[in-house]
Amino acid sequence: MGAINKIVRVILLLTSFFCVSCEDVDITGFFYNNNPVNDRVKESLKWNETNPRQSIAVAGTEYTLLIAGDSHVGGTVNLSTFLNRANTTGASAIIIVGDLTTGHKEDYDLFKQVVDTKNSLPAFFVVGNHDLFFDGWKAYFDYFGSSTYSFKVYTSNATDLYICLDTGSGTLGSRQLEWVTSLLEKERKNVRYCIVSTHVNFIREHRTSSTNILVEELRAIIDLCYKYSIDLVVTGHDHNRSEQYFVMTHFITLDALEDDFENASYLTLHVKEDGLVSTFTGL
Repeated sequence: MGAINKIVRVILLLTSFFCVSCEDVDITGFFYNNNPVNDRVKESLKWNETNPRQSIAVAGTEYTLLIAGDSHVGGTVNLSTFLNRANTTGASAIIIVGDLTTGHKEDYDLFKQVVDTKNSLPAFFVVGNHDLFFDGWKAYFDYFGSSTYSFKVYTSNATDLYICLDTGSGTLGSRQLEWVTSLLEKERKNVRYCIVSTHVNFIREHRTSSTNILVEELRAIIDLCYKYSIDLVVTGHDHNRSEQYFVMTHFITLDALEDDFENASYLTLHVKEDGLVSTFTGL
């Protein structure tokens, strides 16, 4: 392990030598971040104790959520369109599954400004890998609090459980895995549907050089999906929509919401008495 750390330090030094004048490159962000996942989860769970996520009550037996990922603010055109549609199409809430920004504090400021001025719905966010660059966790936490939490949606005849997980570092970590296992053990039997939202993909249909979940954690996640009948897992990260079913769980990867992305879209999730209906909606 010591040898690996030495190699990483050498790479960091060499890379920083060539990129020292480029303020848009966060060298450390490509190798590690200053807030490991177990530390972030500890902060998140402590935050949850005094700031529990507000549950949502909807009239009737059905409702709609809009889910997007990878807005990468900077640009705000597609984010604004997404928020406007959420406000005007009868959605009950929005979820954005990470890479809200590029990690710069000024990008967080802009993202928060757009959400505050254009969104009138309950909004749920999780952190992505790009959100952690440039010490971005501090800005995320200051603005949005926990990235590991759950909330419920109540209809006239059922309750649904939504779980938001932090995979910004490409791993759940031991604290978070323990937390989500305990939550499912306690709550799954009392709810109709269980939907998980996070950033990094668990299931992929193509090769990629982007961050991958650890194999041991993937096995644990699949076991949880099977044991607790998780209905849907929604992720971003790959910028390439895909859908797979594995042990009866529907895994969806979103397109990016990012401006100038050719296939920019979001997911319209209709939650009905007889099932979940998901549709990709283009911008």
